Amino acid sequence: MRLKVCLLLIGLLLAAVPAVAQKVAPKSLLDVQLSFAPVVKAVTPSVVNVYAKVPVPQRQTTMFNDPFFREFFGDNLRQQPPRVQNSLGSGVIVDATGLIVTNNHVIRGATDIRVALADRREFEAKVLLTDQRTDLAVLKIDVTDEKLPALALGDSDDLEIGDLVLAVGNPFGVGQSVSSGIISALARTDVGITDYQFFIQTDAAINPGNSGGALVNMAGQVVGINTAIFSRSGGSIGIGFAIPANMVKTVVQSAEEGKKLQRPWIGADLQDVTADIAQSLGFARPEGALVVRLHSDSPLEAAGLKRGDVILAIEGRAVENAKELNYRVATSVIGATTIVEYIRGGERKETQVTLIAAPETVDRDETVIAGKNPLAGMVAANLSPAVAEELGMPSSLRGVVALNIGNGPARQFLKKGDIVMGINGIQTLDVDTLLKVLEDNLGYWQIAINRGGRVMNLTVGG
Repeated sequence: MRLKVCLLLIGLLLAAVPAVAQKVAPKSLLDVQLSFAPVVKAVTPSVVNVYAKVPVPQRQTTMFNDPFFREFFGDNLRQQPPRVQNSLGSGVIVDATGLIVTNNHVIRGATDIRVALADRREFEAKVLLTDQRTDLAVLKIDVTDEKLPALALGDSDDLEIGDLVLAVGNPFGVGQSVSSGIISALARTDVGITDYQFFIQTDAAINPGNSGGALVNMAGQVVGINTAIFSRSGGSIGIGFAIPANMVKTVVQSAEEGKKLQRPWIGADLQDVTADIAQSLGFARPEGALVVRLHSDSPLEAAGLKRGDVILAIEGRAVENAKELNYRVATSVIGATTIVEYIRGGERKETQVTLIAAPETVDRDETVIAGKNPLAGMVAANLSPAVAEELGMPSSLRGVVALNIGNGPARQFLKKGDIVMGINGIQTLDVDTLLKVLEDNLGYWQIAINRGGRVMNLTVGG
């Protein structure tokens, strides 16, 4: 009798835990509560370790800046070889031919990048595409005549708060690890990590080394790329952030096609609808993106929108703030026609907007500044909507912008994205004017610079 009861209990137990007993994908909430093993087994072969060697210039010894020591030892002793810093991160195979997506900050400035697969084989990787604005990079490893296990990119717009997720990566270099959690929040816009502020928040443990790893759902799809944590100690406290898969798709697609990454442009300066603005407009609550300024070539203006309109939705998806609107546009396709819903004078309207690439309204005239002047080494260009879009700047700005800062004197005064407004009282609206002013070397320079909307006046020499 006891034997029959025991056998009956064992049978009931096995029937209740098919995911554990048979190692199949979980089919019910009960299955998931018992084990994540089937999902982990399916996804971990597609998550890799990324090792990058980044040369870091050595700080020069101040002793050798002294003319007395330079007289005896010369300048050669001041030149110290750069030390090599090893960067560690994770990556995800998104195509069987060896296409891997990771974070840009993992491989930024690297001279040597290696990828270690889950089976411990290592490959040299080349960079196909980097995008600082999203903090994403796409790598390629050569796996001739072999198909690697790749993960599908899911639809991150289908996520809901409370969904179960797994974070896979190589935290602290200890080896591939998996942590579980839930989606804690969606559309986090005040994180300050990338230009496109629209992050998935999870309490699945993400630590240094997890950057570039996969955030996967219970179907084994990548719904995000782990990129950062909020932490006072450097370790996980349950607040991690991932770049949504729908943003990842746009970067991967450009890399696959071998094209320069271009995103749709709406040519508008936007502002969040605050509580005060909402009250003045008669809104029940703060929502939407207020149109502050429209560029003359803006597709929004062509579709009938005006300054003061409040955009509430795009393609049927509600827009809570300006950053969310920018994200929705960035994950759309150039040439697509989308429905934009907005409010004007208390009346809700909608219109069709054809998304375009940012136009190059003036020749950028990209020029490396040379000569004996404080701006030598700067790569200057004329601002247009296209250049502004590349730099993540408002499209309404005009003038000469620093596309890059070389190794010349400009490094002491300028940063990438600075706009040179004028020199010695002469307005510099284009590169030609800037070059002419710099030719008149008076021995001193008064330079007006716009840095992120703040005007600074520098005086050099004199």
